[in-house]
Amino acid sequence: MNIKADTPLRFVKGVGEATGNKLAALGLLTAGDLVGFFPRRYEFRGETRLLAEVPYGELCSVVLTVCSAPKTGRGGKGVSYVKVNACDESGTATLTFFNQPWLEKSLVSGRRFRVWGRVRQNGYTFEITAPEIEPYSESLPPVLPVYPLTKGLTGQLIRRIMVNAAPLMRELTSPLSDDIRAEYSLMPRGEAVHTLHFPESREELEKAKHSLAFEELLVFQLALRRVRGSLVRHVAPVMTFKDTGIGRFFGTLPFSLTGAQERVVKEVLGDMCRNVPMCRMVQGDVGSGKTVIAAGAMAFAVKNGFQCAMMAPTEILANQHHQTLTALFKDIGITPELLTGSTSAKEKRRIKQGLAEGTVTAVVGTNAIIQKDVQYASLGLVITDEQHRFGVMQRAYLADKAEGLTPHSLVMSATPIPRSLSLVMYGDMDVSVIDELPPGRQPVQTKCIGEDKRAALYGFLEKQIKRGRQAYIICPLVEDSEGRTDDKKSVESYKKSFEKALPDLRAVCLHGRMKGKEKDAVMQSFEKGEADVLISTTVVEVGVNVPNATVMIIENAECFGLSQLHQLRGRVGRGSEKSFCIMITEKATERLEILCRTTDGFEIAGADLQRRGPGDFFGQRQSGDMRFVHASALDMPLIETTRLLAARISEEGLSPALEEAVSAFFSSLDSENIFN
Repeated sequence: MNIKADTPLRFVKGVGEATGNKLAALGLLTAGDLVGFFPRRYEFRGETRLLAEVPYGELCSVVLTVCSAPKTGRGGKGVSYVKVNACDESGTATLTFFNQPWLEKSLVSGRRFRVWGRVRQNGYTFEITAPEIEPYSESLPPVLPVYPLTKGLTGQLIRRIMVNAAPLMRELTSPLSDDIRAEYSLMPRGEAVHTLHFPESREELEKAKHSLAFEELLVFQLALRRVRGSLVRHVAPVMTFKDTGIGRFFGTLPFSLTGAQERVVKEVLGDMCRNVPMCRMVQGDVGSGKTVIAAGAMAFAVKNGFQCAMMAPTEILANQHHQTLTALFKDIGITPELLTGSTSAKEKRRIKQGLAEGTVTAVVGTNAIIQKDVQYASLGLVITDEQHRFGVMQRAYLADKAEGLTPHSLVMSATPIPRSLSLVMYGDMDVSVIDELPPGRQPVQTKCIGEDKRAALYGFLEKQIKRGRQAYIICPLVEDSEGRTDDKKSVESYKKSFEKALPDLRAVCLHGRMKGKEKDAVMQSFEKGEADVLISTTVVEVGVNVPNATVMIIENAECFGLSQLHQLRGRVGRGSEKSFCIMITEKATERLEILCRTTDGFEIAGADLQRRGPGDFFGQRQSGDMRFVHASALDMPLIETTRLLAARISEEGLSPALEEAVSAFFSSLDSENIFN
């Protein structure tokens, strides 16, 4: 039968019900799923070498002739083995196979095999343990695709099934025109997909990967332009310095702005005086003073007669911002409201009514401020803090709350964690960098230690507390999981052991499963100095500001991303006292040493990006593949090429095929994420 993309896999030749059930475990249900199930790596078995030329221990391919009779035997635990000597012109290797007694009959003296394995030298001879062998012929495939597997499936079986799906691969059509493919030397999609499954050479494979990555990035860039276009489809409210008294706001601050803050304020307020909607990210390391930039922008918007909204990723951070802004605005007649999931029903109704009527001019909240029933009378400025927690879709949805004019958009990030760095790479927004810390701030001393130093660490902690300081202790888990065999620390069990080890210290717990009022009570007791130590999950990762806290201890540091560790470190060092960040791990790595070496957020984010990937750009996921299958977020030349081409195509108008591809991209996004 002629298979189609929606043909159930059990009807594909070579599958059947049993194999179909195993493939379903990999998420493969149709022939189309199978075609899109790409190899995770390739073995270039056609690139053969002589034994003597192979670097020690390297996985490679050699062509050998059997030169002795095989020997069989049985080792420990009943494992059987077959050993045989095979040679090429440069030497002789001993091949050892385990639990494959049937190979004895095929390992005939004089017979040639292509052998795939790791070659190790033993004196004047070589050894290859547990290799894969194939009778040698010129027609052997030069490149072997290696697919993800599950129990009951072999790579050989999947490759055999793929042959039967090959005709469907050839039928795939590309959204790119012939002219674009010719201009950039790209394969048609069908040919490129077929090549990924059946490559004939390294060069052909690289061209196929490049062609599909190019197509993927171009569609992504067009989708990104579409989203940003939704943010700027109308003119923005034009603001002015005249008669606003904005200078008075900055004059009432209990501190002077740094030179970097003054520069960024001018950039932000300058954007707000234009009729083009601002789309700017303010990047500054923890403690560099981003909140006052946001406050100045909010005051500027309100004094120009517009509403402003600030969205934070957690209730703790939203509460903290509300307290800070209330204090900063007390002398200029602005009263910000707080809208979160924990806000009482009566208060929610009052605030929503005020926003709809325009009597509430400034609101701070979580994603509660973008719910469908929240309407704004004259929204002029949208601020999203710790913007790595919000995707482009969330920002676009908040901007859509405005009627008529499109509001200005300001996003803030203490560290450009992978996706934030990607936003900069892809040119989604302008960037302002606060590259100067306020006077008196000292860099946090960072160390990585093992479990054997715990007693010394607790002694150090006691000394800090006796000096009147406070500390955070971060655990990766809330509670112990039943049956868990690893040694990851949990907040609840840690508090019990901590109180036994240091009974004189006052410790409190904080984690995401607590109700909003519980969290507030714990944070307030810590802020007031009623608790010495706050034992918490990463719920304190952003925004928490307790200047008296000088010690940050992070348990199981290997469990966290670099940028997350950097954010956690930023909770201390917020006062004038010397502060410390101690990461406890039994797996000290070069990755963690980066944090001991630098406090540069961009350097840390770059290292994190290479390790974790840029995350889900349009949604909320912070690590992973950005929904890319073929493209890499680190391929800057290709990103730039497709960005420029997307701009050109957008001006000329998208073809029906590209329109369909962009629509398909958006349909793959879970729009419900906007409200999660």
